[in-house]
Amino acid sequence: MSEARDHLEAIAAAPRPAGGDAEKSARDYCARVLRAAGFDVSERAFEYSTFVGRWGTPLFGVGIALLALAAACEGASGSASRALGILIGGALALSGIGSWLGRRGVLDLPFARARSTNLVATRGAPSLWLVAHLDSKSQPIPIVARALAIIASMIFLGVVMGVAVAQLVVPIPGFVWFTLATISVLFALPVMASIVGARSPGALDDASGLATVLRAVELLPRDIGIGVVLTSAEELGLAGARAWAREAPHATAINVDGIDDTGDVRLIYSGRLPRSLVALLGAAWPSPVKLVPGVLMDGVALQQAGWEVVNISKGGWRAVSRIHTPGDDLAHLSGSGAEAVAAMLAGAIAASPR
Repeated sequence: MSEARDHLEAIAAAPRPAGGDAEKSARDYCARVLRAAGFDVSERAFEYSTFVGRWGTPLFGVGIALLALAAACEGASGSASRALGILIGGALALSGIGSWLGRRGVLDLPFARARSTNLVATRGAPSLWLVAHLDSKSQPIPIVARALAIIASMIFLGVVMGVAVAQLVVPIPGFVWFTLATISVLFALPVMASIVGARSPGALDDASGLATVLRAVELLPRDIGIGVVLTSAEELGLAGARAWAREAPHATAINVDGIDDTGDVRLIYSGRLPRSLVALLGAAWPSPVKLVPGVLMDGVALQQAGWEVVNISKGGWRAVSRIHTPGDDLAHLSGSGAEAVAAMLAGAIAASPR
């Protein structure tokens, strides 16, 4: 059996953009480990549009800024009803377009097409799947700043709507509108600057998740049925998980994404509370918390497709600040956290009723 550090060194030696040679090398390595652990392994190719993953977030920031500016122009000229109509209509349009692009467009858009591959492994007849993603990316804006900017932009858009409603009753000076628009644009700038690159080795995000999954299945007794899905293009709109969700019947899954050496273990969910998975993991694990808006994980795609999913992460703000940067490398990660979480995960699965 390999240790988590060995897995990390094999996977996080270089950046792994989706569909590239480094990601293929990581996938081939994981396939060898899984076969050695008694799994039947197959590759599942899929096609998707890179547009959503590369440009969806920046264009959302542009949309927020344009809405604020257009509303400010109308509000400053005294037309509060038009300003309010622009804000409400624009917000609904952004929400609807964003939802369609995220859930379906990433696979269905006919342009910016690309091809990649998920790795699927089964041992026995699995009722539970372990998930982690193979690819990595870099961005000029830290993930924390991006998430906070998205939340702030949405909140401030509500503030601007409130001012438009107030102007239906009392006059609002023009400079107030343009001040609000300026602040909205400033909030939107980090969102607009969230351009995808390929400069991060992705040791924490998500070689650590891969190492945790590999070690967990190595530690499990071989008579326990379990499935593993290692997705591609998670960093480009959760494309691999969405492709797998279209192909596979609904099931339960534990998605492992970001396991640092230090910090607290977190169970994270979106949608409804995954009660059966919380019960499976047991009292030794922390209480689950809701996923922060603006942060995406493969578990989101699976949950939206009808799966019951919980996401496991470990770390603090320092760990999060490394994600999507060149500093997310093996110099900052030993694998001790992945080893510990893998042992906890294997123990919980082995102790669960079958």
